[in-house]
Amino acid sequence: MISGKSILVPACSIRKFSNTPQKYWEKTLPCGSNNGGRNSIPSSRKIERATYDSVAFRYIAANTHPDHDTLAHFRRRFGSQFEQLFVQVLMLAREMGMLKLGKVSVDGSKIKANASKHRALSWGHLQKIEKQLQQEVLQLIALAESEDRKNVPDGMEVPKEIALRQERLAVLDEAKRKIEERAKERDLTAQAEYEGKLAKRQAKRDAGKKPGGKDPEPPTSGPRDSDQVSLTDEESRIMKISGGGFDQCYNGQVAVDTDSMLIVAAFVTQAGNDSEQIVPMLDVLKKQQNQIGIAAQLLADTGYFSAANVNACVASGIEPLIAMKREEHHAPVLERFTEPPPLAEDADVVARMAHKLKTKNGRADYALRKQTVEPVFGIIKHVMKFRQFQVRGLKHVSHEWNLVTLAWNLKRMMSMKMA
Repeated sequence: MISGKSILVPACSIRKFSNTPQKYWEKTLPCGSNNGGRNSIPSSRKIERATYDSVAFRYIAANTHPDHDTLAHFRRRFGSQFEQLFVQVLMLAREMGMLKLGKVSVDGSKIKANASKHRALSWGHLQKIEKQLQQEVLQLIALAESEDRKNVPDGMEVPKEIALRQERLAVLDEAKRKIEERAKERDLTAQAEYEGKLAKRQAKRDAGKKPGGKDPEPPTSGPRDSDQVSLTDEESRIMKISGGGFDQCYNGQVAVDTDSMLIVAAFVTQAGNDSEQIVPMLDVLKKQQNQIGIAAQLLADTGYFSAANVNACVASGIEPLIAMKREEHHAPVLERFTEPPPLAEDADVVARMAHKLKTKNGRADYALRKQTVEPVFGIIKHVMKFRQFQVRGLKHVSHEWNLVTLAWNLKRMMSMKMA
C-alpha cells in the first residue's frame, strides 16, 4: 500500500490464496489465528529460522531466506511509514464496509521495554555509588604512589582498576545529567500548576469571596531520591504493572471502534498515568478524520477522568463518557432500571456527562468499553504473544507499536471477512 515501497504481507492472508485445507494452514500461521499464538514470532532471528522450518513463512518469503539483519533493517528503515500504512488499512476497511466510525473505546496497557528494571539507577542510589567509586579511586591512586609495592594484591593492575572506575563515574555523570533534566521539566510543570492555583485563589479574593482551605505549598525543586533512569533504554520508565509490582515499561495507548473492534488510533507514551493521554488521542483522531472520519463518542475508564479531558472532548465535537469513579459490582437490580432526575439547565459539561452515565442509554454505551478495548489488549498479549518491545527508544518503540496494531487490524479484518 505504500507507493514505491516493498511491504511485508501478513501470513494470515495466505488462506485466501491457497487451496490447502484450512486446518493445515492454521497450524502454521505466524499471526496466531486459532492456534493459541504458538507461532507468533516478532524476533528477526526467529523469523529467519522460520523461513526454513515453516511452510507459511517459506510461502511469504517466496522460498528465500532473508537474513535477520535484513529484516531488522527493514523495520528500522520503514518504521515511520508503518503509521501511513496503518491509516491506509483503515481506509480499506472503511471501503469494505467493515469500519463505520462511531463510538471508540480508549485504554492503555503497560508493555515491557527491552530493558531490565535492575539496570535502572535511582538518584539516591546513584549518589551512594558515586561516593564509593570516588573513594576507591583515591585509594587506588594512593596505592599506586606508595613506595611499598608489597601492599598491591597479586593480579591487580592498579592503572586498569582506576580506569575502570573512572569509566563508571562517567556513566554515572551522564545518568545524573539526565535525571536533572527530567527534574527541571517536572519543576516547570509543577511551578505552573502552583501559580495557577494561587491565581484562582487570588481571583476569588478580588471578587470578595473567601477561598476554601489553606494556600497550596510551593513545590520542591530538584531531583528526588526515587527518580530513576535506565542505563539500557533511557527513554523507558519504571511503571506499575497489573498484578502488582513495577517494571521497565512503555504505555501503549489505543482507541478501538466498538462495532468492528478495529484499532483506529494508537501511540506510545512514557507516562505511566493515563489521565494525560486524552488530548494526544484526540490529536491523533483529528489528524486521521479526513481518511476515516471522526468519532462521535469516546469511552474511557476512571483513569482518564479530569474536567480538562471532558472539556477537550467536547471542544473536539466528541461526546465523552469517562467514568468519574469506580462503580460497585452487582448494583441493585432496581438501580439499573431507573433514570436519574432531570438535569439543571445551567449544568456544565462535566455534570452533563455524569448525568448521561446514570441514564439507561449512557450505562449501555459505557458498557461497550470493557467488551471492546480490553479483549484487544488480551489477544495482542496472550494470542499474538506481544508482551515486550524488541527495540529501544521512544521513536523505534512507537514504530513497533504501529506495526503490532496494524497486524491486529489485518487479523481482525480477516476474521470479519470469513465470518
